[in-house]
Amino acid sequence: MLPTRVWGWHAILRGSVGIFMLLLLCAPLCAQNDRTDTLRLSLPDAERIFMEKNLDLVASRYSIDASKALIEQAKYWDNPVLQTDQNIYANGKFFAHGKDANGDLQGQYFIQIQQLIKTAGKRGKLIDMATTNARINELQFNDLMRNLKYQLRSSYYTMEQLWNIHRLYQEQLTHIRQLFTAMQAQEKAGNTARKDLLRIQALQLSVQQDLADNDAQLANVQTDLRILLQLEGNQFIVAAATDAGSQVPLMVLDDLIATAKQNNPAYALQQSQILYQQQNLRYQKALRSPDITLGPEYDHNSNYAPHYVGLSVSLPLNIFNKNQGNIKAANFNVKQEETNLLQVTQQMNSNITNALNKLYITQKAAGTEQTDFYSEYNRMFGNVTESYRNRQINLLEFIDFSDAYREARLKLLQQQLNLRLAKEELNYQVGKDVIR
Repeated sequence: MLPTRVWGWHAILRGSVGIFMLLLLCAPLCAQNDRTDTLRLSLPDAERIFMEKNLDLVASRYSIDASKALIEQAKYWDNPVLQTDQNIYANGKFFAHGKDANGDLQGQYFIQIQQLIKTAGKRGKLIDMATTNARINELQFNDLMRNLKYQLRSSYYTMEQLWNIHRLYQEQLTHIRQLFTAMQAQEKAGNTARKDLLRIQALQLSVQQDLADNDAQLANVQTDLRILLQLEGNQFIVAAATDAGSQVPLMVLDDLIATAKQNNPAYALQQSQILYQQQNLRYQKALRSPDITLGPEYDHNSNYAPHYVGLSVSLPLNIFNKNQGNIKAANFNVKQEETNLLQVTQQMNSNITNALNKLYITQKAAGTEQTDFYSEYNRMFGNVTESYRNRQINLLEFIDFSDAYREARLKLLQQQLNLRLAKEELNYQVGKDVIR
């Protein structure tokens, strides 16, 4: 409650200076409706701009494209290897080839082409791993988009709430200033006590301070939105009219969990991590089988035949190293990701349950009865101000009602915000817009 003591002249001076400074702070936000750079956005429009311009999403899309290129790379065969050997100097001659004076062949050169052939389906297994890795990158992108979209919607609804609070404070200040102006005239005529005029001035100062605090929060949210939407300059974003809505349809928890298993990117990402490790395990086991290197070779003027054509075949003998350590590590990685999936599943189920319970709690708090009550309160405020001006109620009653009115309106706006955020949290946990 406001202090009931009479202020001294030094206190009045400080209060007047405080009011003046707060007016300077609030002036930019007070004039936003008239600014040419005000941007009125509906939530669908904001999401469209977000999808097109958000730099985090743009950068993440490049990662998806890069991982898809690795699938193509995994499909290529290893390049053949050309090997050649020829004499440079022999019998006092450089590059002596052809025949000597007696018609005998002289000089020697060797040509071989080798091709690596991967066995045990290693190439196909690498393609499977590259495909799964690309899927993981897509799911990481979807999870990033889910988080950023949740942040966007939360900031959008918070911005709308803070702007409505700004308008509430401005509305109250208009009434209080009109009353203060009228009381100044009455005080000069000796019809109003000085202490009552100072109480109204103190009330005005209190609302001004609340307005400044609110507008500081609004400025921070505006900055967050401009970053998310990549808006240049200092555009002031105003939310298009939206319906908060208090009706929540009946939803079955098991159905929501089943929907989440199909749409929640974090859950799908963990499943893909298991698949990748399983594919890696199969690949590591395939590495036990040695790859074969083979190819034709030609040797000119070799030992027993002047034109020798042969076939080269080579493969390592896996006597000592059978890739045992990598196979064991891959096995443990599979078990680790399977354990992580259990944890992710439990966490997801718990989060959905909690989000659904919060939604019903906030829906109950923001019911139609409360909304009607606040609407009636709103209609009465103007009447109470006029009643005090006509001396039908005293100053204490007016201040009490003014404080109660402001608190009631703030609670209504907070309930509307809580309901919207509860809906978005449920959508976030499920990974799909199950309620709007």
